[in-house]
Amino acid sequence: MSVPIGLFRHFQGFEEVYSAKVSVKMSYIGSKSGLAVALSRLKVFERPKVMAEQYPTDSEIAAEVLWTAHMRGDLSSHEGKVSVDLGCGTGILGIGCLLLGAKECFFVDSDPEAVEIAKSNYSNMESEHSIEGGAHFVCRDIALFSGKADIVVQNPPFGVKVRHADRPFLNKAMEIAPIVYSFHKSGSRKFVDGVSREKGFRITDVWDFDFPLKAAFGFHSRRIKMIPVSCFRLEKVV
Repeated sequence: MSVPIGLFRHFQGFEEVYSAKVSVKMSYIGSKSGLAVALSRLKVFERPKVMAEQYPTDSEIAAEVLWTAHMRGDLSSHEGKVSVDLGCGTGILGIGCLLLGAKECFFVDSDPEAVEIAKSNYSNMESEHSIEGGAHFVCRDIALFSGKADIVVQNPPFGVKVRHADRPFLNKAMEIAPIVYSFHKSGSRKFVDGVSREKGFRITDVWDFDFPLKAAFGFHSRRIKMIPVSCFRLEKVV
C-alpha cells in the first residue's frame, strides 16, 4: 500500500517517515471484545514523560470508541478510509483503526521513543492478524504534518501541565479530516465546541468514561486513579 501522493511529496525528504506493508495472517477482528483483547497486549511507555502527559489509553475504552467508529462506517468502506493518529504515543488508536479495516494509518508523534514503541506494537499485531492497510510512522511535531485523511483519532494531552495543550491537536485534526474522534477531560465540552465552531465543525456525539490512569510517575500515590474523560466525535459542517 503506497503513501498517498500528497503526503509522500511532503515527507519524502524526511528520515522520520517509516512505512510498512503487511501480508494476510489471520482474519479481521470481528468483535469489540476481540479488539479490546488485542489492544491490551500492546506495549506501553517504560519511561513516560511528565510534561507530555504520556498516559496510556485504556484498551477497553479504545475498543469501545473504535468499534463505534467502525460500525458507523467512519473507519472502513469499499473504497477504504485513510486515518491519522495524532500524538500517537505507543500506537493503540491507529493500530485499532488498521485492525478494523482502515485503508491506511499515519502515526504522528514528536517523541522518537514513542514512535519506536508504536512500530514494535504494529509489527507484533501484523504478525498475528490480517492487516491489509498500510502503516506510516512520522516522527515530527504535529504542526508540521500535512495532507488529507478521512478520519483523525487522537488522545491528546489533557492540558493538566500546559493549559489547552489539546488545542493544537484539535486545530490540526480539523485541518486534516472531516471526521475527528478526540479524547478530552470531561467538562471540556464548551472549549471543544468553541474550537470546533471556529473551524466549521460540530459535535455530533459525546461518550463519557472513567479513564484509569495507572501509576507511572514517582509522585503518584495510588496505583490506579480514575478520572472522568469524554470522547468527542466532530464532523465538518457541509
